[in-house]
Amino acid sequence: MNAIVRDRYGSADVLELREIDRPLGGDDDVVVRVRAAGVDQGVWHVMAGLPYPIRVAGFGLRAPKNPVLGADVAGVVQAVGKEVRGFRPGDEVFGIAKGSYAEYARASEDRLAPKPANLSFEQAAVVAISGLTALQGLRDHAKVRPDQRVLIVGASGGVGTYAVQVAKAFGAHVTGVCSTTKVDLVRSLGADHVIDYTREDFADAQRRYEVILDIGGNASLSRLRRALTPKGTLVIAGGETDGRWLGGTDRQLRALVLSRFVGQKLGTFVSRENHGDLMVLKELIEAGKVTPVIDRAYSLSDVPDAIRYLREGRARGKVVITV
Repeated sequence: MNAIVRDRYGSADVLELREIDRPLGGDDDVVVRVRAAGVDQGVWHVMAGLPYPIRVAGFGLRAPKNPVLGADVAGVVQAVGKEVRGFRPGDEVFGIAKGSYAEYARASEDRLAPKPANLSFEQAAVVAISGLTALQGLRDHAKVRPDQRVLIVGASGGVGTYAVQVAKAFGAHVTGVCSTTKVDLVRSLGADHVIDYTREDFADAQRRYEVILDIGGNASLSRLRRALTPKGTLVIAGGETDGRWLGGTDRQLRALVLSRFVGQKLGTFVSRENHGDLMVLKELIEAGKVTPVIDRAYSLSDVPDAIRYLREGRARGKVVITV
């Protein structure tokens, strides 16, 4: 099969399209014929091996353990292990696989769900990672309730476009923060108010929010706290720096420490990849409450260009790979 592989950590220049063997699934695995795959910031981190702790987390200390890149996936079940009960060959699925930038990929049964009936494979392929982050950040960590004022920083990005819609589905009053060219997009997602950060400061003390979900920003904790009510909740779900050791996570760590000494709840989280929450996203999508936003589509051979484009920070919503 054709796949995008790399033998070492580095920039998108280390990626190559090669012919390799199809993956063999274990007893609890599903082999998926990939129809499309999503691109997210995590792909870049796994490709680059940065920040360094990601290598200790199981991706390989000196070189990648799995040469095939990619996680978000949508496709058709090709084969199932003998312990798999929820899927059979021919089923259309979406979720998270091990090496989705390939014609075939292996996935654990508990990281897949039936593809939403109203989505194409390309749309379904960009749901899992970003959608789970938005859902769990708002529901489990911010504990958003109806009529709360919620601020989404980075509302036009991969996670942000889901977060605006999920918060609205929970009944919140949503304000999104983005750049000038993306204001109309964020408004079209259902945001009640949109702040163009090039013209307006969300921390100008004119408005305060019970919940802030900070995804793509690198605003200081002091700025974020100024926009938060005295008992409000800040959840940091992103923020990129060039740090090779912490890569932006220092802000999250400081938030956790500071939260012990102030009235506001400041924190972060790592999303959990699980079948149950994929089903929640499927239900929201099929109910018309959440719709994936795709900026651009690339072919499998153009994965390096797709990752470069994502890292430029100009994407409106998600970037997808068609296979």
